[in-house]
Amino acid sequence: MNYLTNINSPMFWALSFTTLLLIHSSFWMAPSSISWVFSYPLEIMYSQSTRTSGAHLKSFSSFITSLFVMIILINFMGLLPYTFSFSSHLIFTLSLGFPLWLSLILSSASHNPKSFTASLLPGGAPDWLNPFLVLIETISIMVRPITLSVRLAANMSAGHIVLGLIGIYASSAMFSSIYSASMLISIQILYTIFEMGICLIQAYIFCLLITLYADDHS
Repeated sequence: MNYLTNINSPMFWALSFTTLLLIHSSFWMAPSSISWVFSYPLEIMYSQSTRTSGAHLKSFSSFITSLFVMIILINFMGLLPYTFSFSSHLIFTLSLGFPLWLSLILSSASHNPKSFTASLLPGGAPDWLNPFLVLIETISIMVRPITLSVRLAANMSAGHIVLGLIGIYASSAMFSSIYSASMLISIQILYTIFEMGICLIQAYIFCLLITLYADDHS
């Protein structure tokens, strides 16, 4: 490990360019197209979080927006060559989703225990169905952090696997057919752009599910 190793790292250059994003928008006379690209998804996520029942929680909307930005950055960093993709590993997504889910459950149970318990039983159900409905609702709540974490990790892992396979075939085709290699490289470029969209969508879905879970907050 030396100086040249550090400056040749893609992570080094990626973090260097992120300093440009720290310049306050008031520095410019008018919002640029780049600032609009970054601010528009944040406005969508913020407005979505304010329309849920969890909006009355202190700083909930700001937290969800910050979480949205963090997941996007982690997903994008996973697309860089020779970097570790955190969001494609279940241990990371589970350590991110489980505390968020648990905090909402504990907050709801401590804030209004009666309403939290009553939410486990749908209104108007027959008495003989009540134990089964409570059991089903409890199980559906318990599996939420698992489905939340697996969805993000599985989608990100699938994209990385496809990109890796295309890259292997493209590097092998360079020694046999330039036409095939050019086609595979073009496909890889297009799929990388598609995967960048997946990074945005998966971050949005993750935060959207958190806001939907916050709707159950009593």
